[in-house]
Amino acid sequence: MIIQWFGHSFFRLETKGKIIAIDPYSEESTGLKPSRFKADILLISNQQEDHNNKSVIMGDPFVLEGPGEVEIEGIFIEGFLSFHDKKRGEARGENTIFLLESEDIVVCHLGNLGEPQLKEESLEKVADTDILLIPVGGNYTIDCEEAVSFINQIEPKIIIPMHYALPHLKIKLDPLEKFIKSIGKKPEVLDKLIIRKNNLPQETKLIVLNKQ
Repeated sequence: MIIQWFGHSFFRLETKGKIIAIDPYSEESTGLKPSRFKADILLISNQQEDHNNKSVIMGDPFVLEGPGEVEIEGIFIEGFLSFHDKKRGEARGENTIFLLESEDIVVCHLGNLGEPQLKEESLEKVADTDILLIPVGGNYTIDCEEAVSFINQIEPKIIIPMHYALPHLKIKLDPLEKFIKSIGKKPEVLDKLIIRKNNLPQETKLIVLNKQ
Protein backbone atom coordinates (compact mmCIF):
# COMPACT_ATOMS: atom_id res chain seq x y z
CA MET A 1 0.00 0.00 0.00
CA ILE A 2 1.20 3.50 -0.89
CA ILE A 3 -0.19 6.60 0.80
CA GLN A 4 0.45 10.16 -0.44
CA TRP A 5 -0.84 13.45 0.94
CA PHE A 6 -1.81 16.39 -1.26
CA GLY A 7 -2.48 18.90 1.53
CA HIS A 8 -5.42 19.54 3.84
CA SER A 9 -7.40 16.24 4.02
CA PHE A 10 -6.66 15.15 0.43
CA PHE A 11 -5.00 11.74 0.09
CA ARG A 12 -4.15 9.25 -2.65
CA LEU A 13 -3.96 5.57 -1.69
CA GLU A 14 -2.73 2.87 -4.02
CA THR A 15 -3.59 -0.73 -3.15
CA LYS A 16 -4.28 -3.93 -5.09
CA GLY A 17 -3.82 -2.09 -8.36
CA LYS A 18 -6.52 0.48 -7.51
CA ILE A 19 -6.21 4.22 -6.80
CA ILE A 20 -8.37 5.74 -4.06
CA ALA A 21 -8.77 9.51 -3.67
CA ILE A 22 -10.09 11.04 -0.45
CA ASP A 23 -11.40 14.58 0.14
CA PRO A 24 -10.02 16.61 -2.78
CA TYR A 25 -10.28 20.39 -2.23
CA SER A 26 -10.85 23.38 -4.48
CA GLU A 27 -8.37 26.19 -4.97
CA GLU A 28 -11.10 28.77 -4.34
CA SER A 29 -11.85 27.43 -0.86
CA THR A 30 -8.28 26.82 0.28
CA GLY A 31 -5.88 28.98 -1.71
CA LEU A 32 -4.00 25.77 -2.56
CA LYS A 33 -3.84 24.39 -6.08
CA PRO A 34 -5.05 20.77 -5.94
CA SER A 35 -3.31 18.02 -7.88
CA ARG A 36 -5.25 16.13 -10.52
CA PHE A 37 -5.03 12.38 -10.97
CA LYS A 38 -7.07 9.42 -12.14
CA ALA A 39 -8.75 7.29 -9.48
CA ASP A 40 -10.88 4.16 -9.30
CA ILE A 41 -12.60 5.13 -6.03
CA LEU A 42 -13.40 8.58 -4.61
CA LEU A 43 -14.36 9.08 -0.97
CA ILE A 44 -15.84 12.39 0.23
CA SER A 45 -16.32 12.91 3.96
CA ASN A 46 -18.49 16.05 3.81
CA GLN A 47 -19.88 18.61 1.41
CA GLN A 48 -17.62 21.54 2.29
CA GLU A 49 -15.77 22.91 -0.77
CA ASP A 50 -12.41 22.11 0.81
CA HIS A 51 -13.32 18.40 0.79
CA ASN A 52 -15.62 17.68 -2.16
CA ASN A 53 -13.94 18.89 -5.36
CA LYS A 54 -14.74 15.93 -7.63
CA SER A 55 -13.56 17.86 -10.70
CA VAL A 56 -9.86 17.21 -10.00
CA ILE A 57 -10.31 13.43 -9.98
CA MET A 58 -10.08 12.02 -13.48
CA GLY A 59 -11.52 8.82 -14.87
CA ASP A 60 -14.87 7.41 -13.82
CA PRO A 61 -14.41 6.54 -10.13
CA PHE A 62 -16.92 4.84 -7.88
CA VAL A 63 -17.99 7.63 -5.49
CA LEU A 64 -18.95 7.19 -1.85
CA GLU A 65 -19.84 10.51 -0.23
CA GLY A 66 -21.63 9.48 2.93
CA PRO A 67 -22.30 6.47 5.12
CA GLY A 68 -22.35 3.10 3.36
CA GLU A 69 -20.35 -0.05 2.64
CA VAL A 70 -18.73 -1.30 -0.53
CA GLU A 71 -16.30 -4.01 -1.60
CA ILE A 72 -14.33 -3.51 -4.80
CA GLU A 73 -11.97 -6.31 -5.80
CA GLY A 74 -10.98 -7.18 -2.24
CA ILE A 75 -10.90 -3.59 -0.96
CA PHE A 76 -13.48 -3.12 1.81
CA ILE A 77 -14.70 0.39 2.59
CA GLU A 78 -17.17 1.50 5.24
CA GLY A 79 -18.33 5.04 5.83
CA PHE A 80 -20.19 5.87 9.02
CA LEU A 81 -21.77 8.96 10.46
CA SER A 82 -20.12 11.45 12.79
CA PHE A 83 -20.40 15.22 13.19
CA HIS A 84 -18.44 18.26 12.03
CA ASP A 85 -18.97 20.11 15.29
CA LYS A 86 -19.58 19.71 19.01
CA LYS A 87 -23.37 20.23 18.63
CA ARG A 88 -24.28 17.00 16.83
CA GLY A 89 -24.14 18.72 13.46
CA GLU A 90 -26.21 21.79 14.30
CA ALA A 91 -23.35 24.18 13.50
CA ARG A 92 -21.54 22.55 10.55
CA GLY A 93 -23.46 19.41 9.66
CA GLU A 94 -22.50 15.78 9.31
CA ASN A 95 -19.17 14.13 8.61
CA THR A 96 -18.36 10.65 7.36
CA ILE A 97 -15.52 8.62 8.85
CA PHE A 98 -14.10 6.15 6.35
CA LEU A 99 -12.57 2.77 7.20
CA LEU A 100 -10.66 1.09 4.41
CA GLU A 101 -9.30 -2.45 4.66
CA SER A 102 -6.92 -3.85 2.06
CA GLU A 103 -3.78 -6.01 2.16
CA ASP A 104 -4.71 -6.87 5.78
CA ILE A 105 -4.17 -3.20 6.71
CA VAL A 106 -6.95 -1.00 8.12
CA VAL A 107 -6.79 2.72 7.30
CA CYS A 108 -9.14 5.22 8.98
CA HIS A 109 -9.70 8.71 7.55
CA LEU A 110 -11.56 10.84 10.10
CA GLY A 111 -12.62 13.48 7.59
CA ASN A 112 -13.78 16.77 9.11
CA LEU A 113 -14.42 15.27 12.53
CA GLY A 114 -15.39 17.99 14.98
CA GLU A 115 -16.93 16.11 17.89
CA PRO A 116 -14.47 15.54 20.75
CA GLN A 117 -15.87 12.10 21.63
CA LEU A 118 -17.16 9.32 19.41
CA LYS A 119 -20.07 7.12 20.34
CA GLU A 120 -19.07 3.76 21.81
CA GLU A 121 -20.20 1.91 18.68
CA SER A 122 -18.06 4.21 16.51
CA LEU A 123 -15.03 3.66 18.72
CA GLU A 124 -15.55 -0.07 18.36
CA LYS A 125 -15.54 0.28 14.57
CA VAL A 126 -12.19 2.10 14.54
CA ALA A 127 -10.59 -0.06 17.24
CA ASP A 128 -8.60 -2.16 14.75
CA THR A 129 -7.17 0.82 12.85
CA ASP A 130 -3.55 0.39 11.76
CA ILE A 131 -3.10 3.77 10.06
CA LEU A 132 -5.01 6.81 11.33
CA LEU A 133 -5.40 9.91 9.14
CA ILE A 134 -6.44 12.50 11.71
CA PRO A 135 -7.23 16.25 11.64
CA VAL A 136 -5.19 18.19 14.19
CA GLY A 137 -5.64 21.88 13.30
CA GLY A 138 -8.66 22.77 15.42
CA ASN A 139 -11.11 25.61 14.69
CA TYR A 140 -13.17 23.56 12.20
CA THR A 141 -12.26 20.09 13.48
CA ILE A 142 -10.82 18.52 16.61
CA ASP A 143 -7.74 20.30 17.94
CA CYS A 144 -4.36 18.83 18.82
CA GLU A 145 -5.29 17.85 22.38
CA GLU A 146 -8.53 16.20 21.26
CA ALA A 147 -6.57 14.42 18.51
CA VAL A 148 -4.13 13.03 21.10
CA SER A 149 -7.10 11.78 23.15
CA PHE A 150 -8.48 9.94 20.09
CA ILE A 151 -5.08 8.46 19.35
CA ASN A 152 -4.78 7.18 22.92
CA GLN A 153 -8.20 5.53 22.59
CA ILE A 154 -7.62 3.98 19.17
CA GLU A 155 -3.91 3.11 19.57
CA PRO A 156 -3.11 2.90 15.84
CA LYS A 157 0.24 1.66 14.57
CA ILE A 158 0.80 4.78 12.46
CA ILE A 159 -0.53 8.34 12.86
CA ILE A 160 -0.60 10.68 9.86
CA PRO A 161 -1.79 14.20 10.77
CA MET A 162 -3.82 16.29 8.31
CA HIS A 163 -5.96 19.45 8.18
CA TYR A 164 -3.45 21.86 9.73
CA ALA A 165 -1.92 25.21 8.76
CA LEU A 166 0.03 25.35 5.49
CA PRO A 167 1.65 28.19 3.55
CA HIS A 168 -0.98 30.01 1.44
CA LEU A 169 -3.88 28.13 3.08
CA LYS A 170 -6.77 30.59 3.46
CA ILE A 171 -8.41 28.59 6.25
CA LYS A 172 -7.16 29.47 9.74
CA LEU A 173 -5.83 26.32 11.40
CA ASP A 174 -3.28 25.54 14.10
CA PRO A 175 0.25 24.63 12.98
CA LEU A 176 1.51 21.04 12.86
CA GLU A 177 4.16 21.87 15.47
CA LYS A 178 1.46 22.38 18.09
CA PHE A 179 0.24 18.80 17.56
CA ILE A 180 3.77 17.38 17.56
CA LYS A 181 4.43 19.10 20.89
CA SER A 182 1.15 17.76 22.33
CA ILE A 183 1.78 14.16 21.30
CA GLY A 184 5.42 14.20 22.33
CA LYS A 185 6.68 11.99 19.49
CA LYS A 186 9.44 12.74 17.02
CA PRO A 187 7.94 12.47 13.52
CA GLU A 188 9.39 10.60 10.59
CA VAL A 189 9.01 12.82 7.52
CA LEU A 190 8.34 11.09 4.19
CA ASP A 191 7.23 12.00 0.66
CA LYS A 192 5.04 8.90 0.66
CA LEU A 193 4.38 5.97 2.95
CA ILE A 194 5.00 2.55 1.45
CA ILE A 195 3.72 -0.03 3.91
CA ARG A 196 2.97 -3.74 4.19
CA LYS A 197 1.29 -5.60 7.02
CA ASN A 198 4.53 -7.27 8.09
CA ASN A 199 6.39 -3.97 8.52
CA LEU A 200 3.81 -2.09 10.57
CA PRO A 201 5.57 -0.79 13.71
CA GLN A 202 5.01 -2.46 17.07
CA GLU A 203 4.64 0.88 18.85
CA THR A 204 2.63 3.86 17.61
CA LYS A 205 4.66 5.90 15.13
CA LEU A 206 4.10 9.48 13.96
CA ILE A 207 4.63 10.01 10.24
CA VAL A 208 4.39 13.44 8.63
CA LEU A 209 3.90 13.35 4.88
CA ASN A 210 5.24 16.12 2.70
CA LYS A 211 2.57 17.78 0.58
CA GLN A 212 2.70 16.51 -3.00
